[in-house]
Amino acid sequence: MHCLVTAGPTVEPIDAVRRLTNHSTGRLGCGLADALARAGHRITLLLSETAVHAPKSKKVRVLRFNTTKDLHEQLEAATALRVKAVFHVAAVSDFTVKRPRKGKIPTTASLKLELKPTPKLIHSLRKWFPNAFLVGWKYEVDGGKKSTVAAARAQIKKCKTNACVANGPAYGEGFGVVADAVKHCADDAALFRWAGEVTKAQ
Repeated sequence: MHCLVTAGPTVEPIDAVRRLTNHSTGRLGCGLADALARAGHRITLLLSETAVHAPKSKKVRVLRFNTTKDLHEQLEAATALRVKAVFHVAAVSDFTVKRPRKGKIPTTASLKLELKPTPKLIHSLRKWFPNAFLVGWKYEVDGGKKSTVAAARAQIKKCKTNACVANGPAYGEGFGVVADAVKHCADDAALFRWAGEVTKAQ
């Protein structure tokens, strides 16, 4: 089976040298890509240029992205790959700078940034991959496990995905794989085993 995995943060330019980004390192997505490759799947990994981690398996095909717009274009291009499963792990920025500056802003200058929302790429996955098994991610900081699972269910309903992995400080340790039921995965290894099982069933 051909699986598509996204991993790492998007970056949004402020000027020629500065950018907005987040704390994602790409570790989880790279680990997932390696696990799926070990399970015998063909893997295409869309990996952020700023990701700290990289897949260990040489069988994983890696394509790099930087901005949300770039990742959008790469996902659209991947529709030609006959992908059967998509794991959208990448931490996509919710905002981009409305008018990035050319050159470098002087360090002595005061600065106000006007931000605008970025497109929600997960909303387009079902259109791009109509027959694929789609898995989104929901990372929450505020609230608790119950509200995080509820947010994951809302994402599934809105985006027409098959499952959502809930995690972050609000969820607590491990991961909640939300589909018809909620499966708790205590660590990365358990999550990767679930991914291997679900792809075998497709």
